[in-house]
Amino acid sequence: MLFDLLDFTGLLIPAIFIIALFAYSVRVLREYERAVVFLLGRLWKVKGPGLILVIPIIQQAVRVDLRTRVLDVQPQDVITNDNVSVSVSAVIYYRVIDPERAIIQVEEFQVATSQLAQTTLRSVLGKHDLDTILAERDKLNADIRQILDSQTDAWGIKVANVEIKHVDINEVMVRAIAKQAEAERIRRAKVIDAEGEQQAAEKLTEAGRILSGQPEAMQLRYLNALLNVASDRSNTIIFPIPVDLFEKLKDK
Repeated sequence: MLFDLLDFTGLLIPAIFIIALFAYSVRVLREYERAVVFLLGRLWKVKGPGLILVIPIIQQAVRVDLRTRVLDVQPQDVITNDNVSVSVSAVIYYRVIDPERAIIQVEEFQVATSQLAQTTLRSVLGKHDLDTILAERDKLNADIRQILDSQTDAWGIKVANVEIKHVDINEVMVRAIAKQAEAERIRRAKVIDAEGEQQAAEKLTEAGRILSGQPEAMQLRYLNALLNVASDRSNTIIFPIPVDLFEKLKDK
């Protein structure tokens, strides 16, 4: 009886060990996951999705998520081309398209992409003035995305989109910009007034040239002015009447 128990125990322990080893070796990868498998430290192959088998000790597997990731770039202090200090934040959408390169070519590709995004954001925006940053965000987003995508391509990463979220300006610069905008509005108003005066002077000059060539039209204009003034009977008004007007009436 004792020998039978020992035999059973001797078979049970290896069986449990084998079952545990098999359970530890089996991995289930979702549709958006891949496993970069190393065999004795050397890259072997990329497996998944589905059920895969990884031999303990001999093989090691690193999971890689292929879904689009959202990287929130913390506010970066940027000095624009016109020497304005601003704080700019952005969001970047990227995904792993080559799990092998993402694991082999760079250590912690998430951290590397984040650091690269911060430096690229400061570098690109520092080449433009504040008005360009505020007015041409779409173009700047495209420029930053293109630079990031070209540099992360060696890591097997595709940058899909870049969006500048906030451009914060300190209060001193806000007041200075407001004064500049007010001065610009005043300048435009003065230009419009000057253009109006110029057009009016041109029209009056043209009208005077026409009237000077036709005395009768000048007399009619004069009489029309008298009629408009005479409609106001609150005051006594004395009008000088040209002598040539009587001469023309006498000739009639």
